[in-house]
Amino acid sequence: MAEKKTNADVAEFTYEQARDELAKVLAELEQGSVSLEQSMNLWERGEALAKRCEEWLSGARARVEAALKEKQ
Repeated sequence: MAEKKTNADVAEFTYEQARDELAKVLAELEQGSVSLEQSMNLWERGEALAKRCEEWLSGARARVEAALKEKQ
């Protein structure tokens, strides 16, 4: 990831897309073979991706809870 990626695209990701991209970002950070600037960019992208995953999971949790309440 030689150039800085804007994180605006993350808002459009599905859960699976965000999860898979986050795994790639983490793998790249763990290798430790990028510059400090690139590491910061990757970290910021990772934060955005993790937030997007949490949004999806929170939405799914709310739907499950609503369905369970309807059953009662």
